[in-house]
Amino acid sequence: MSDATAGGSRVSRASSLYQTLAAATLIQIVATAAVLALTAIAPEVARDLGIGSHWIGYQISLIYAAGVFSSAVAGTLVQRFGPVKIEQMALICFTLGFAGIATAIIPLIVMASLLIGIGYGLNNPAASEMLSRVTPNHKRNIVFSLKQSGVPLGGILASFAFPFLSGHLGWHSALLVGMAAPLLAFGLLALTHAAEPVVIRKPSSLRKGFIDEQSIIWTNRKLRMLSGLGFVYSAMQLSVSAFAVVALVHDAGWSLMSAGTVAAVMQFGGAFGRVFWGAVADRIGGGFLTLGLLGLVSGTGFAALYWLPVLPTFLQAGIFIVLGFVSIGWNGVLLAEVAHNAPESRVGAITGAALVYTFIGVIVGPSSFAAIYSLAGQYGVSFLVFSLFGFAGTVGAWRMHLEKR
Repeated sequence: MSDATAGGSRVSRASSLYQTLAAATLIQIVATAAVLALTAIAPEVARDLGIGSHWIGYQISLIYAAGVFSSAVAGTLVQRFGPVKIEQMALICFTLGFAGIATAIIPLIVMASLLIGIGYGLNNPAASEMLSRVTPNHKRNIVFSLKQSGVPLGGILASFAFPFLSGHLGWHSALLVGMAAPLLAFGLLALTHAAEPVVIRKPSSLRKGFIDEQSIIWTNRKLRMLSGLGFVYSAMQLSVSAFAVVALVHDAGWSLMSAGTVAAVMQFGGAFGRVFWGAVADRIGGGFLTLGLLGLVSGTGFAALYWLPVLPTFLQAGIFIVLGFVSIGWNGVLLAEVAHNAPESRVGAITGAALVYTFIGVIVGPSSFAAIYSLAGQYGVSFLVFSLFGFAGTVGAWRMHLEKR
């Protein structure tokens, strides 16, 4: 009888894991598509608004700036309301964001962008809390990495779906159709996760929760290192994603179409890399060991791009594709390691606290990369300087791996 009960428990847990992973991955795809929707149709939108296409870049910065603040308080909100309700709140933000941008009224576009950023900052802490409740330790890295594969998949979806819909319906209608995605995810989440566990700990205030979570980060060596890795690796990821095409065109003489193809393959490599590196981390039993390896390969690839203009064409493309595989493939392993080192029952809270630094890296990285280029006049110099982030990450991650657990 006990064997049957245990078997039933294992089946129940597996079913819950697969449902939760599917829901979290779908929401991540929707979240990323919402963030990148406007960039996919930027020229058409900018023309209708009477502004330059480069202004769309400020919209992305606005989204991530809002994400910093919502991520900082997300853990407290998750503890107070539960992860499912916070995920639903994020999906409502995405829905309203699509609607606001579709109005073509600039003040409403600004407000809509802030809402999308708030939703994006809420998503990961809530998803991490949901996944940590149902994921066994030996599957932790692959599960979190599968969920994080939704980021490049969402980018690919936005890149194909919104230009297609815009071409047939106009960009306003394309964004209104986009509202269906978060609404569908909202409904599926309500159906599959209606019975949410009771919230045990309720912080008295957002301010107290924020201070408490940051105190845990800064007094725990491994969580502190993971926060730092999130900063440097996100700065590298966003920089190579943002400047791959322009570096190939400007420094290596590629056509825009050919460079764009390499960038697309790089994103596909990132989606595959997230799953691959999660499996590797589970296999070797070392999240920090894997993160250090990713930093080493990323740093080497960035340094090699200093010689981009004189490299053979196949190496130019190959380096960027490898960088997609590693520089875009770290996220799931890092989130899994944060969940592993967070105090029990506080995974969502500590994830939100650690991701504050990842969001800061997203904001600071590309702008610093551009500033270095403005001084040097060559993207290779920017890549060379940023390679130091990867090597520093390797040293820090491997030091943590060598410490006794």
